[in-house]
Amino acid sequence: MQRRHFLASIAASSVVPGMSFAQDTSRPLRIVVPFPAGGSTDMVPRNMQDVLPKLLGGQAVVIENKAGAGGSIGMAEVARATDGVTFGIATLSTHGVNPAVFKKLPYDAINDFVGVTEIVKAPGVIVINPKLVPANNFAEFVKYLKANPGKVSFATPGNGTIGHMWGAQFMKSTGTEMQHIPYRGAGPAINDVLGGQVPVYFDQVASSLPHIKAGKLKALAVSWHERLDVLPDVQTYAEAGHADLNDPSWFGLVAPKSTPPEQIARVQKAIAAALKDPAVQKRMAAQGLYISGTSSDAFTKQIASEVAKMKKIAATAQIQLD
Repeated sequence: MQRRHFLASIAASSVVPGMSFAQDTSRPLRIVVPFPAGGSTDMVPRNMQDVLPKLLGGQAVVIENKAGAGGSIGMAEVARATDGVTFGIATLSTHGVNPAVFKKLPYDAINDFVGVTEIVKAPGVIVINPKLVPANNFAEFVKYLKANPGKVSFATPGNGTIGHMWGAQFMKSTGTEMQHIPYRGAGPAINDVLGGQVPVYFDQVASSLPHIKAGKLKALAVSWHERLDVLPDVQTYAEAGHADLNDPSWFGLVAPKSTPPEQIARVQKAIAAALKDPAVQKRMAAQGLYISGTSSDAFTKQIASEVAKMKKIAATAQIQLD
């Protein structure tokens, strides 16, 4: 099996722009997004949906949103698929955080899937409601937290989410203490931050960018190796003296373990070619998403590494859910 995946990754490494990667095109390629329509996870495949059919030899591409349980419902459906045309959008939550914090999952993030490719990196950001927190920058914010231990709260989409993990990492790194306010989803969480109910939120740039640009939220730091073109005045965590917080989130494509290696290689090539399309690149960049396009072998190994990393963070922060 390892040899077949190795050969698939080699085959996927050579991409010719404009070339179609044809095979069986009679059935649509189905991409399951395990989160609601309109969110940052949903943006990623839809940014490529118009160019992928041509690259797949005329095969239609259907995107289905199967949200619920922190992405577990959609990922479980992908894991069970045996049709050879079902793929899923994997995230740091579904293939990093969930396996680390939930005692039971309806899928195995490592053993039920083969990584097809990491599509994009997604820098994270810490934002505050400027009406509630008297801080103009990261240093002032940390100083304020230390002067008011446990009095400031941060919102997340729920217990055991990536926002929860980022908040736990932040407090450990900065030596601060905040109250965690878990919501049932990202929508209610960000709405209460915008509405002044909770002052702090850990998010992906792609989701918070419109609110930052509108001046409703203030970004204090981003998790990226350099300042972002879309937020040039916001320092990185590394610049703020906390390089351990500088790892971004990501979105990728996975396939059920039963998917033929040649199909995985074919789809990986098509995604890699789509990411070279100027229109796709423009859409991704406008949303604060940074193109990746790794091999199948590299992404499969990355998932295993992320699970191990998140398990360490969860253990340190004592985050465990049934």
